[in-house]
Order: sequence, then C-alpha cells, then structure tokens
Amino acid sequence: MHDQSQERFEIVDDQDRVVGTARRGECHGNPALVHRTAHVMVFNRAGRMLLQKRAADKDIQPGLWDTAVGGHLRPGESYEEAARREMAEEVGLDSGLPLRTLFDARIRNAIESENTRVFAVTHEGPFRPQAEEIDALRFWSPEEVTQALGTGVFTPNLEAEIATLRDRGLW
Repeated sequence: MHDQSQERFEIVDDQDRVVGTARRGECHGNPALVHRTAHVMVFNRAGRMLLQKRAADKDIQPGLWDTAVGGHLRPGESYEEAARREMAEEVGLDSGLPLRTLFDARIRNAIESENTRVFAVTHEGPFRPQAEEIDALRFWSPEEVTQALGTGVFTPNLEAEIATLRDRGLW
C-alpha cells in the first residue's frame, strides 16, 4: 500500500473556494485545513442502506461502520467526479450509474474539517469491496441503523449524515 499521508488535498475557505493544497498527513490532525470529500449512500430497492466497515488500519475511524462510499477529492476534481471514481474504486460500481445529490455537509471535529457532498445511488449488488479500505459491506434496515445509533459502532460522520437524511425526510 502506498503512503497515503503524502497525497495532496485542496484546502478551501468558508465559501468552498480553493485557497491552497496540503498533504493528507497535514490535514488529518489539523482542523484548520478544510478539505473536500464526496460520499455516496447506496440503497437497495427495499430501502436498506449499504454500509462499509472501515479497515482496521485506516488512519481515521478504523473499524467503524461508515457510508458505503467516501473519499477525498483529488486536486481539480469536482464532487461528482470524486463520487463516481470512489464508487468504482471502493465497491466496484459502474461510475456511470445515475447519482442523486442529497445534501452538503460541513464536518468539523477535533481531528479534521471537511466539506462533504452526499450523493445517493440505488443498487442491489454484487459489490467488489476494496480490500485495503473495507473490512466488510452489508445492507442495514432503518430499524437496525436506529438500534445502532449512539452505540459507538458508526463513525460520527455517518451518525450526522443519518440525522440529516431523517431530518429532511429522505430515509
């Protein structure tokens, strides 16, 4: 596996305008360096949400359940381009599938600051999880998600995204 800490991210201001770049290793650990990510929530026709269990050796939130697809934007990449690339890389979905934009989120915590655009796609599988990123994939019912909220099995980002989905009547 290559040294991800050397990857470069665009740094953005409060209006999401690019103001510079920094290495991943600098961004994770310095909340002043706001960078961008794209997430894709995958649902099946029965309304279950696909979640990924983050690999145990990830630098952020290892071993926790998270949005099915998520990744940082590469320099010059749009939110949608990143979402499509990550969909193919992380779970093996066709990057041409129809995506719906759900909402934008601002993630701010003691570890990092991210501006995130959340998309959705409907797909039944099969999926090809990226082994170095994902330890497991499975569909969760709304009831299973509700029971697991607040128990520490989900990333804080996923918990916030689920709250936004529900507040907006999207799931």
